[in-house]
Amino acid sequence: MNMPRPARILLVEDNSGDEFLVRDAFERGRARHQLEVVRDGEAALDRLRGLGEHSEKQAPDLILLDLNLPKIDGRDVLKSVKSDKALASIPVLVLTTSSAQSDVTGCYSLHANAYLTKPFDALGYEEIVEAVENFWFATAVLPSQNPAPH
Repeated sequence: MNMPRPARILLVEDNSGDEFLVRDAFERGRARHQLEVVRDGEAALDRLRGLGEHSEKQAPDLILLDLNLPKIDGRDVLKSVKSDKALASIPVLVLTTSSAQSDVTGCYSLHANAYLTKPFDALGYEEIVEAVENFWFATAVLPSQNPAPH
């Protein structure tokens, strides 16, 4: 892997079953990582902006973002992240159940870095994680992130 330290991944996911499958897939994967989970859009933005309990946390290297979230919808989280100079360079991979072309187009128009449809089983999650590891952590060069962005 290209990263000299564990990759910091922020998973924004309200479904505990999907969280388990993503977490398990990363544990089976090759990349060293630190997976942090927040359960709603408001918590995601607080985490990314370094607010409250998150003030000392470093920015993630990658965000896995569900679209259908409580409090603040994933589309609004994506729009906020990509319009904030301090956060815009963090890759955001949308990971959602929707395969609707309007969602795909809408997310790319908001500058999502990738759009992935949630698989139906653990093997599918392992395949997605392997692809993420191979591209984002072994092939792509990610911007270096400083401690908490704000």
